[in-house]
Amino acid sequence: MSKSRNVMVCVTQQKTCERLIMNGHHTLKGDNDNLFVIHVVNENDSFLNNGNDGEALEYLFGVSKKVGADLTVLRSKDITKAIEDFSKKHNITHMIMGSSPNGKGIENHNFALNLQKKLPAVKFIIV
Repeated sequence: MSKSRNVMVCVTQQKTCERLIMNGHHTLKGDNDNLFVIHVVNENDSFLNNGNDGEALEYLFGVSKKVGADLTVLRSKDITKAIEDFSKKHNITHMIMGSSPNGKGIENHNFALNLQKKLPAVKFIIV
């Protein structure tokens, strides 16, 4: 029997993150696989300071629910550490992130590269 997949999708407060959630859903292989959708807010930033943020998160919550995932919103001083801790707690095997403005691929994604050093067993997928 193959090991179950625990797929984590990192989203921002944008409706366009629906594509990341759907990609995460398609990464699941079996009934024992789990999908986690996470959004981390720097605790120094105002949260939901504009109406569109709340609307977008509500939309992403609905998308997550449709594919059987929970949307977790965390506040932290250290976003990288929050994602790392969540990943370890939930035995994440695959992490999905949107591409960086610098281009596609993990080599252009400093945040993902930094996380990959801390989570070498996790397969990173940049979309």
